[in-house]
Amino acid sequence: MKSRTVPIFLLFLCLSATALFGQSPRREKDSLLTFDMPEVEIVGTKPGLIDRVPGSATVVTAEQLHAAAPLSGNEVFRAVPGLHAVDEEGGGFRLNLGIRGLDPDRSRTVLVLEDGVPIALAPYGEPEMYYTPAMDRMQGLEILKGSGSIRFGPQTIGGVINYLTSDPPAHSEGSLRLSGGNGALASALARYGNTFGGIGVQMSLLRKSAENLGPTWYRINDASAKVKLRLDASSVLGLKLAAYDEESNSTYVGLTQTMYDAGQYDARIAPDDLLKIRRYFVALSHDWHLGTLTLLKTNLYWYTTSRDWRRQDYSYSASASNRTGVVFGDTGVAGGAIYMRAGTGNRDRQFEVAGLEPRLSTEFEFGGTSHQLDAGARLLFERAFEQFVVGTSPTAVGGATTQDEIRSGLAQNFFVQDRVSFGGRLTVIPGIRFENFTYERHIRRGSFRINNTTAVRDTSILGDNSVSAVIPGLGLTYRAAEGLMLFAGAHRGFAPPRVKDAITNAGEVLHLDAETSWNYELGARTSPLPGLTAEATAFFLDFTNQIIPVSQSSGGAGTGYVNGGRTKHLGIEAALQLEISRPDEDRYGVSLESNATFVEATYGSDRHIVKSGITHNINGRRLPYAPSWHFSHTVNIEAPFGVSLHATLTQVTRQFADEFNTVAPTADGLVGEIPGTTMLDLTARYALPALHSSFVFAVKNATDARVIVSRRPSGIKVSLPRFVTAGVELSL
Repeated sequence: MKSRTVPIFLLFLCLSATALFGQSPRREKDSLLTFDMPEVEIVGTKPGLIDRVPGSATVVTAEQLHAAAPLSGNEVFRAVPGLHAVDEEGGGFRLNLGIRGLDPDRSRTVLVLEDGVPIALAPYGEPEMYYTPAMDRMQGLEILKGSGSIRFGPQTIGGVINYLTSDPPAHSEGSLRLSGGNGALASALARYGNTFGGIGVQMSLLRKSAENLGPTWYRINDASAKVKLRLDASSVLGLKLAAYDEESNSTYVGLTQTMYDAGQYDARIAPDDLLKIRRYFVALSHDWHLGTLTLLKTNLYWYTTSRDWRRQDYSYSASASNRTGVVFGDTGVAGGAIYMRAGTGNRDRQFEVAGLEPRLSTEFEFGGTSHQLDAGARLLFERAFEQFVVGTSPTAVGGATTQDEIRSGLAQNFFVQDRVSFGGRLTVIPGIRFENFTYERHIRRGSFRINNTTAVRDTSILGDNSVSAVIPGLGLTYRAAEGLMLFAGAHRGFAPPRVKDAITNAGEVLHLDAETSWNYELGARTSPLPGLTAEATAFFLDFTNQIIPVSQSSGGAGTGYVNGGRTKHLGIEAALQLEISRPDEDRYGVSLESNATFVEATYGSDRHIVKSGITHNINGRRLPYAPSWHFSHTVNIEAPFGVSLHATLTQVTRQFADEFNTVAPTADGLVGEIPGTTMLDLTARYALPALHSSFVFAVKNATDARVIVSRRPSGIKVSLPRFVTAGVELSL
């Protein structure tokens, strides 16, 4: 594989080696610095720290997660301005998240991290979120959408989601959470942590299962552990281990329009489809305080993910060959029925990712200005093994291998961002990031046209290419008055092309462009009164080229992406939080939160597409899965006798499933308008402090609205029915 060296990376590599293996300097006993588990927090949860972020950002705290008792992470994301979470199977196991009108398909335009480390299958070459961290074990979330995202990458288009897990506590802490619900839902989460001298430990074990989460069954085991070791007064070494195992009947095929109209919302189509995901993760991290104002953080990590998916063949045509006789839908309507076939396509994939990321933060004074300088680098290697195995029965996992390939990539990057304060009111935050990604695709077996016939044969086709980019960003904050912060930002959006799409099956390099944009925002945060905070942000995303998905997961007929040309995303976000009263022995605590997002996401240049023999220019039409309005309203009530109530109402206006903005649905359910939705979730909690326990009762989709939430990947997906859960939480 070709590779280009980034000289500055060697400097950080040397610093990291010194930090990990060298002697750390002693610090004074009166230092105010504390040692948390080495990790990267993109926003930070300390009061006022969010003002350091150049642009819009949201922190979801452990208290908010505790109050909502979410069934899936999608509930949490829908309450954040600018985010559009699309359900697929109802449990949130495959995150489909769009930001500010971007396509939510597998969250490919969002950089998703856990404790600052990328978690996608392959962060550069295949960023789709087929594995999603369980919200059950999270202690918080950080969402960043402004120019501060250039500190991370490689995806700097939509934003950054950082899942935060628990650190080892200073003293012995343990908890057990048990819950159950309809559909044979069962969940158990056990946690324990303690610090023994200079060693801190935190462990968690999650077991979740359900027989009928709508049409889906699943089994999940999720274990993780953190260990921190204080080497001396200036440095802490951390180790994080995690293992995830999932089996579910997740499937691409959904309902036809005739099935939905007939109320067959929970029909289990392709019951033999089986998805197995297994993931192992290990990270070694180190914090080294070089004096009181300088910190070097280093993360060294490796993870592997296997994703084996058996999917039964099917057709919308009554004349399809090799049929089993099982039919779903209305056979009297063309395209209104699904004919199951006696064969499978087994999509077996394995991924390996290894990375080294040193980050240096320092503060200093220069020329009458204050500086907070952040600099960092990343060296990341990723490799994917993919096979397609054709089976001859609905349950076959073996058979003829028709595709076998290896895709690999080496990424090098570095960034520098300086926060320059002028007199305490005005702060300018310039930054720049450099990305270089070299990749190759090695095809070892595939389907080829030979003498006008298609044949499967072994081969050795190798294609490689590289992409580089300089990604600048600039943020401004101005403290106009006490409790009023104005901010503005601009940065370059960048996402490299997927390796599989950039190099054809014949090894031809397509030179698929990187996805690029200029992202702008202007906003204000204010706290005019005690207990009242508000934020409003206007934004504009101007894409030079947006990669348009035509993959099966996005509802397209193809297998990859195409250059979609220019698109424009113009909108505004607003958030209001009001604490009316705080709870005490004699008084109720009442708080309100309301969020709204408006976005107009449209194609911004001429693009002609032939449909049904007619050429259409889609310039000015809305992007698929980009609703104009999102609303979220939350009420929290805490009674003095231990009862608390939490209610969230979310609303999404209509959206379209295709680039033509087709309103009338097709019989197969793949195309058509997706009407607006309104969902109400309720949670009640009763705390018994004397017994160190609490009881939780939740009703999701309280109005039992069975609405279309997606027409992807292959048919209609329906919202879960009214879902009731009850549980107990014990503190040890």
